Amino acid sequence: MTYDLIVVGSGPGGYVAAIRASQLGLKTAIVEKESLGGVCLNWGCIPTKALIKSAQVFEYIQHASDYGIEVKEASHDFSKIVKRSRDVAGGMSKGVQFLMKKNKIDVINGYGKLLPGKKVEVTAADGKSQIVKASHVMVATGGRSRQLPSLPQDGKKIIGYREAMTLSKQPDSIVIVGSGAIGVEFAYVYAALGTKVTVVEYLPRIVPNEDADVSKELAKSLKKTGIDFMTSTEVTHVDTKGKGCIVHYKDAKGEHSMTSEMVLSAVGVTPNIENIGLEAVGIQTERGHIVVDDMYRTTAPGYYAIGDVVPGQALAHVASAEGIICVESIAGHNPQAIDYNNIPGCTYCSPEVASVGYTEVQAKEAGYELKVGKFPFSASGKAAAAGVTDGFVKVIYDAKYGELLGAHMIGANVTEMIAEIVAVRKLETTGMELLKAIHPHPTMSEAVMEATAMAYGEVIHL
Repeated sequence: MTYDLIVVGSGPGGYVAAIRASQLGLKTAIVEKESLGGVCLNWGCIPTKALIKSAQVFEYIQHASDYGIEVKEASHDFSKIVKRSRDVAGGMSKGVQFLMKKNKIDVINGYGKLLPGKKVEVTAADGKSQIVKASHVMVATGGRSRQLPSLPQDGKKIIGYREAMTLSKQPDSIVIVGSGAIGVEFAYVYAALGTKVTVVEYLPRIVPNEDADVSKELAKSLKKTGIDFMTSTEVTHVDTKGKGCIVHYKDAKGEHSMTSEMVLSAVGVTPNIENIGLEAVGIQTERGHIVVDDMYRTTAPGYYAIGDVVPGQALAHVASAEGIICVESIAGHNPQAIDYNNIPGCTYCSPEVASVGYTEVQAKEAGYELKVGKFPFSASGKAAAAGVTDGFVKVIYDAKYGELLGAHMIGANVTEMIAEIVAVRKLETTGMELLKAIHPHPTMSEAVMEATAMAYGEVIHL
């Protein structure tokens, strides 16, 4: 069987690339060893958001009296919450199956391994294999939960994100190691449902990739839900011999231990690049990632790579964008390379976190003279009416030219609001232009305009 393009992996990078390739007239096949949609649809982005929504609904009910509504003896069924999450993921995966048929993309089920001559060997679950050939081969095999030597995951007491979203029983207590997006999202879910949650972070603050002001605000908000945070702390090992876990850790004061029913390792993802034939075809790797150019060509002609397996942010929307650019280049178009400094990052705990561009510290280190504005949601009419006044919008401008260098948001629905910043940065909109763009009232998005007004000394509502 011969194709124009074979995509190995059907996550949000792979399946999007396959669809765009088909749109451009390329005869396309996609190879997948599990379920269509990859980690994002089946074990990441989508099912975790379903869990978060259930936790939010339960939290709303518990605070119903704040809105003048009385609800008595509300409870939750953990197994039904998990089932709903899995049903949502299953529905999305079926949607990808439909898209494959609609776009006449052949789906080949099995484990894909690259061979010289732009071939892929696909081994099915029953052990039978076939070889397919193409003019172009794309690696989009994604990533998996990163394993630490001090936290060997056994899937029962020390778990990764897959197990965390499919537990048969809600744990009474859990220690979460790592406070990035995965860690704080699960921390919020379990704490909102009544689990005693402790988050351990090696670095001095939680969500360490975010602006320092956001980290401080998120810690303050999440502590109100009962979550304990231990920063500048390292888990050295976990004893799982007894009924639960004894977590040994060290901080500035020395070595200590605490008990927990379960430990979740949330220390990032590792690219899936082992045993897929990279060496056989001459694809170079560096620091655990596949080396590519700005059109995602590897060091082996005719082979490409996108998503979590290449350097850059391990995010679904990044993988999708890379896949589209890659196949448009293959098809002879002239796509623009991605500006990786204009990639939005979102964390879906409550309050949400969203950011793009430089943090204040990064902008100063880059040599910019800054205008910085911050508008708290406590001064927002819409936030007050909705009862969600935690958080703020922070914007960072170049004082000389008015360039929008970065924006950092924490609060309700900010993951929806960040797209405005991404778009205006793409269009090179200045601070004064954004300030004079009339925003609707009352909305949460007014805070973007107000923060900009703050930066330029024209704020009205503070």
